[in-house]
Amino acid sequence: MSYDLEKFEGISVWTRKGQRAPHKPLLLLIALGRLQQGENPQMPFVDIEPQLRKLLVEFGPTRQSYHPEYPFWALQQDGLWVLKSEQPIILRKGSSNPSKGELIKRHASGMLEPSIIEAFKSKPELVTGAAKQLLSAHFPESLHQDIANAVGINLNDSQASASRKARDPKFRKEVLIAYEYKCALCGFDMRIGSVTIGLEAAHIKWHQAGGADMPSNGLALCSIHHKLLDLGAYTILEDCRIQVSEHVHGGAGFNEILLSHHGKHLKPPQRRSQEPDILNLIWHQKEVFKTKGREFN
Repeated sequence: MSYDLEKFEGISVWTRKGQRAPHKPLLLLIALGRLQQGENPQMPFVDIEPQLRKLLVEFGPTRQSYHPEYPFWALQQDGLWVLKSEQPIILRKGSSNPSKGELIKRHASGMLEPSIIEAFKSKPELVTGAAKQLLSAHFPESLHQDIANAVGINLNDSQASASRKARDPKFRKEVLIAYEYKCALCGFDMRIGSVTIGLEAAHIKWHQAGGADMPSNGLALCSIHHKLLDLGAYTILEDCRIQVSEHVHGGAGFNEILLSHHGKHLKPPQRRSQEPDILNLIWHQKEVFKTKGREFN
């Protein structure tokens, strides 16, 4: 791995009691997308703020307020980001960050560090490698393509590689056995001969957030219910009832695929020791689920 990709791997991300803060990774992915598309790498905050806010809403945890200004300033500390402004930027009183209004007022703009841009221009596959690095480190695989599409990055580069945190290869097998090779939500169990089709082992607390490769942190889910779980379209309460988000809607397919399961209980695993860990469920409710949830009848 090149030194530049190691820099992307080592960015400091704010953490507190398991809370997600995908601000820096998403801003970097926007910058990589612009670089891959040949756009001006210099990004005025006023232009990038709406796009980053939208990404935080769609792929970040539900919050009362979103702060695209935080990573725009804080990334300077990671050796990846250069910020320019027409006048000196004044920090908020008692804070290490400026306000959104201050960045706009001073016509602040940011870009990847020039030496990184030059390295990526000479080896375009590094852009893809850095993007995969960020996605693998901060988001579950089910969301990688959606995020890449949102920022305009093409991940189909055979020369690019990204390191991944090692995962226990037994996790998938143990989870599928625990749920008898059926989706814990809808019961989907299609096979071709002895091969399961579209059935996956999902993490309740994401691997990227420190979730363990254990059956108590896993669910056997069909591919669509796995993706909906990772997007926060529904969550699982402590009594294993399914709660659908008020933000999700659709026609007949929505009712059949998701809303019909609202208020129902997950299929239980074969052993009590394999039941979803309550702390992992609470993490998903707080850090992934798009609140508020629909009411129960």
